[in-house]
Amino acid sequence: MTVNGTQTRREPARDLLMVGVGRMGRPYVAAARRLGVNVRGVEFGARAEAAAELLGGVHRARGGFDEPLVEAALGAAAEQPPDAVVAFSEEHVMGAALLQDALGLPGPSLHASVLSRNKSLQRACFAAHRLRQPDFMVTERLGDAEAWAASRFPVVVKPLSLSGSRGVELVADRVAYREVAERRAHERPLIVETAVRGPEYSWEGLVEDGRIWFGNITAKETTGPPHFVEVAHRAAADLEDDVAAQVHRLAAGVIGALRFRTGLMHLEFRIAEDGPTIMEVAVRTPGDFIMEILGLSYDIDWFEIVLRLAFGLPLAEPPAGPVRYAASYLLAAPAGRVTAVDGLAEARAHRNVVQAEVKVTAGDIVASTTSSVDRVGSAIVAANTRAELEDAMAFVRRTLRVRTAPLSPNGHPPARTMVTR
Repeated sequence: MTVNGTQTRREPARDLLMVGVGRMGRPYVAAARRLGVNVRGVEFGARAEAAAELLGGVHRARGGFDEPLVEAALGAAAEQPPDAVVAFSEEHVMGAALLQDALGLPGPSLHASVLSRNKSLQRACFAAHRLRQPDFMVTERLGDAEAWAASRFPVVVKPLSLSGSRGVELVADRVAYREVAERRAHERPLIVETAVRGPEYSWEGLVEDGRIWFGNITAKETTGPPHFVEVAHRAAADLEDDVAAQVHRLAAGVIGALRFRTGLMHLEFRIAEDGPTIMEVAVRTPGDFIMEILGLSYDIDWFEIVLRLAFGLPLAEPPAGPVRYAASYLLAAPAGRVTAVDGLAEARAHRNVVQAEVKVTAGDIVASTTSSVDRVGSAIVAANTRAELEDAMAFVRRTLRVRTAPLSPNGHPPARTMVTR
């Protein structure tokens, strides 16, 4: 490795630092143990307490956003330099990237990581490389961009650095735009984009030294406007060959523009009339159990491959294609107080359901679904054919239900209940 410009001999891989762990990051810990390496973590609050039960050491951050996580990551490396560093979620990217850059360890690159944390910087980079994306404008005040937006309605308003659909809002006309501008006057800066029509997908790629080792296309379902919260993902999406080729070329263009080196890339896009169009890119683990359904689809452990890339370990030949079909389903419920949870046992008993869970119980309050954190349950489904997968997904949708009752002005639910599927 290179440390401060000096070449040193790489010792056998032995110590992994995970910047961010979380419940959905635990498969990384299991993969690391199979590889025979020690795992330390950087986390904050209750997550740090939970991680302490799993890892060889936890370095506690003083907050759950970029700066304190960077501070904790740098402190962990100063105490013991790791042999590999992996970022888990969006707020962990910068801490991991700074360490990878300082220690000469494999990673996406500091350039790619900085751009991935800021949608405006992504747009500027992709525009310079002439990659297909929406028209956009970055503004300190939404009111200042009204004239620009008025000639392009509908438009989408986004914060620069949040994830999970937080703060994403479709605006259809001038009246709605003025309401949004007034309601979000305290938020700055924001990005305004032309709304791209077409089905939503993502591309997940495992990349080694700028070369794509393997890429997958995932089909996505959302709640639709105005917030587009994701409610289902299907790995190994069935696209026409020429469209799939366009997607892989777009992904390769993004890798080049980002100067992406090594690791996992998650690119979100729509297939518009004029071709695949970039929505945004992330250089960290995608959520919504996408890694799990990728593993089921291709019979490879994506978590372990990410670690092998981080340690510079050899890889086997990439898979030739899917060996089965898998999907994740994310349950959204109407706002209100939960009155009942139905069908969980039945869903779990289905032969094609790998796992299912619901995060709420009777009496809990459910917020409106405006971001991914508002969803109340999930299921992972796998099958030998696409038709069998769709049958199983339909079963889960109609069986797994959360019943809610709207809250009255005094905070008590009326007798009538609502049902979500």
